[in-house]
Formats: sequence, C-alpha cells, structure tokens
Amino acid sequence: MGEALHQFFIWVGVLVCLVFLVKCVRFCKCIVLSFRKVQPSSFLQSMGQWAVITGAGDGIGKAYSFELAKHGLNVVLISRTLGKLQAIATEIERTIGSRVKIIQADFTKDDIYEYIKEKLNGLQIGILVNNVGVLPNLFPSHFFSEPDEIQNVIHCNITSVVKMTQLVLKHMESRQKGLILNISSGIALCPWPLYSLYSASKFSFSLQAFVRMFSKALQVEYKEKGIIIQVLTPYGVSTPMTKHVNTSIITKSAEDFVKESLKYITVGDETCGCLAHEILAS
Repeated sequence: MGEALHQFFIWVGVLVCLVFLVKCVRFCKCIVLSFRKVQPSSFLQSMGQWAVITGAGDGIGKAYSFELAKHGLNVVLISRTLGKLQAIATEIERTIGSRVKIIQADFTKDDIYEYIKEKLNGLQIGILVNNVGVLPNLFPSHFFSEPDEIQNVIHCNITSVVKMTQLVLKHMESRQKGLILNISSGIALCPWPLYSLYSASKFSFSLQAFVRMFSKALQVEYKEKGIIIQVLTPYGVSTPMTKHVNTSIITKSAEDFVKESLKYITVGDETCGCLAHEILAS
C-alpha cells in the first residue's frame, strides 16, 4: 500500500511538472513575440479578402474592425445599433479606404442567422472575430439577483459563437485557410462567484469554459486543414462594457489590446492576447 501511494505521488508530481512546463513554454513564446511587430499584412490578407467582426459597434470589436482594415482587409461589421455601424463604416472608408459592409443584427435573438447568411453570401471570408457579448451586471451580484435575461445572455454569449463559426467554417475548409478568433475572458480560467451568469454563459459550460473548450476542440479538428482557431482570454480591457475603466499596465485600451493580440495569432490555440495578462494567468 505504501509503495503504491509513493508511486501515485510521483506521477502526480510528474503531471504537475508537465503542466508547469507547458505554461512556461507558452509564456516564453509570448515574451519573444511581444518584441516583434504585428503579424504582417500579407499573412492576414492571405486568409481571405473579408474579415467579419461581431459586436463591432464598440470596444474590442470596433478596434478589430479598424486594425484589420489597416492591414488591407475589407470588413463586415455586425452589431445591433445601426447608427454606430454607419459611423464606423464611414470613418474606415474615409481614413483607410477598405470596403465595408454593415449588418444590423441583435445577437440576443436566435432567428437572425439566415439573414446574416444571406448578407455574407458571395464574400470570401478569411477572418471571423467572434467578439459580441453582454455582461448583465458590471458589479458582482448573486445569481438570483441577476436581471431576468438569462436566455438573452446565452444567445449572445454562446449561440453567436457556434452559429457564426458554422456560417464561415465550411467555406474556409474548402479553401484550406482561415482565421477564427473567439474572444472569451480571463474569467473563463476559473469559477468566479457573484459573476455566475456571465462566467457560466459566455465563459463556462458543464463546469468548464464553453468558448475555451469549443475553440480548442475545434482547432484540433481543423488545424490540419489550414484553419487557425484561437480563443483569447483577456483580463482588464477598457471598453463601454467595463464603463471605460482607467487604463494601466494591466488594464489595456481596446486599441492597444487588439494590436498586441495580433502578434500572438500563431502562438497556439489559446492566448490572453497581451503579455501583461499572460503574466496574470501564469
């Protein structure tokens, strides 16, 4: 019995060391990549002519729209507020010169995807950024104190990722190339009491992070087909969702976060998106 227990603890120690080694390798990769420029425009353009960004009206989605346009891609902006989409489209066309299509859609509904599919028909979509999401409460609250909008949160934070991926993945597979970025959160890395609805919809399913697991599993399935599927799990980013909290070494502006995150596209199936957040996650 004593010998068996001894062997058990040895194997547990080996497993812990392996997990730590994997984290160290990933962290070292991020350090190296943080000193280089963003992925070259030619690499991003090689994915396809168009980038589709959900939740493009504000924050991280808006920042991805501008950054990908700067790299020479045409962009499809999807959000529910038409006025914001029109203003962003006008600015991108005026200042950058990329082509822009806008699709007004409310991701809290589940009957919008045939309409989106029609609007995307005929476009060579090389990049999809699944960014849209809602946070019921900025401040911590008990589950039974959450607003009565659980179904809306699930549609926006889970259904949107699955359905939008389904819309573009088949065409990416036929071309043997494509890039899908699924924006999750550092909340996905462990359970967060008092954020149960947020962390249990956009960021966990059956005690595990849904967007993380979906993305990582899909990457295993499609990696050999030339498609990159990566989940990003950032911590503090200053956006309208977070009430524009002050930026710092840890809390990034949406623009800075997006620009840095594009350095890590080839780092693996998961990244925090910036070096400061990788340190927090380590």
